[in-house]
This record gives sequence, C-alpha cells and structure tokens, in this order.
Amino acid sequence: MHIAEGFLPPAHAIAWGVASAPFVVHGVRSLTREVRENPESTLLLGASGAFTFVLSALKIPSVTGSCSHPTGTGLGAILFRPPIMAVLGTITLLFQALLLAHGGLTTLGANVFSLAVVGPWAGYAVYRLLRRYEVPLMVAVFSGAFVADLSTYCVTSVQLALAFPDPGSGFLGALGKFGSIFAVTQIPLAVSEGLLTVLVMRLLVQSSKGDLTRLGVFLADKRPGTRAETEAVAR
Repeated sequence: MHIAEGFLPPAHAIAWGVASAPFVVHGVRSLTREVRENPESTLLLGASGAFTFVLSALKIPSVTGSCSHPTGTGLGAILFRPPIMAVLGTITLLFQALLLAHGGLTTLGANVFSLAVVGPWAGYAVYRLLRRYEVPLMVAVFSGAFVADLSTYCVTSVQLALAFPDPGSGFLGALGKFGSIFAVTQIPLAVSEGLLTVLVMRLLVQSSKGDLTRLGVFLADKRPGTRAETEAVAR
C-alpha cells in the first residue's frame, strides 16, 4: 500500500499531508498521556509498533507505484485505540521511507492517512461494534484486523484513482482497476493478518491479562452479582 516516493502529484501529496496532520497531533497527545499515566504500557506500545513495522515491511509487488503487504495496525488500534496507532503508524512509515526506501517522504501524508488513520479507525470500529453485541473476543479481533487491512487498501485505491483517473472512464474506472488489482493479493493477506493477530492476542491473554484488563480488552459482565469477564481463549 506504500505509495512510492514522488509518485503522487505535488498538490495531492500536500493535501493528504494536511488531512493526516490533525490525527497525528491528536495521537501524540494521547500517546503522551498514556505513557505519563501508565508507564507500564511502554513495553506493549513498543511491541505494537514493532508488529506494524515488521508486517508492513513484507511487501509484494502490486499496482505500479505501490505494493501489497499486511499492515499490522489492527492490533495496536484494539489495544491502545486509533489515535495512538496514528502515531505508531507514522513513525513506522517514516522509518521505512528513510531506511528501507519503502514509501517515501513526499507521499508520507498519503500513506499515513491510509495505513495509520483510516485503517485503525475502521478496524477498531468493527471490533467495538462486535464486542458491543458480545461477539467472542477472538472473532472480534480477527474481524478488526481484517477490516483494518482491507480499508487501508481501499483508501490507497481512492488516492491513486484521484491522482490518475482513467482517460475513458475517469475516477470510477480507475478506482475499479486499482481496487481489483489490489484485491488479488490483499484479500488473502488480510485473512492471514487476521489469523496472526488472533494468535498474538491469544498469547497476550495468557501472558499479559492484567494489561489487557486495564486497557479494556475484557468486557465487564453486565449481570448483577457476577465478576468481571475474563474470557477463555477457547471462546
């Protein structure tokens, strides 16, 4: 999904940077507050960022000027909410642009908007909706990670279609072409990422139940006289 350096027209690159900036600024405030109030979260924050960095660095050639890969943002969004994931995703994209030539500085705003803003918010929204209706934790985690991945590529398709509309069919024609090409690799990758995120969450349930409880991953049982839910991994 990383759009390559210099691939977008300057006006588009600037516009996506402006659109991403408020989310990143808000995320910095949220991250600062989280670290100040809960310093024990530092290790899990670092692990969430590393998870995103590693998965999103596994690129597969796809649309000209871009690529396919997992995003890894669903886990961090579920654990720490989307604002913090906007910062972790931005840091990931910046380091990948500088160290791996993956993405670019001129396209950083566009890549941040798709991977670090829309992806986490979409995935978290699905996760929270499912949890509200008491869907089992691991099903909600899979769905959140799956949607976070696919929504990122939907936004990238929109960005590319806006920058390079089809000469005959315009924006919609280009959107269909970019989206269909991405779908060939991205749907299987999204399923794989969902399963991997479930595996990681299972490990966290076993090793960091206290942190997950503090972060609100476990639901409180609404029945009177019952204890807080500590869901079995088998659900």
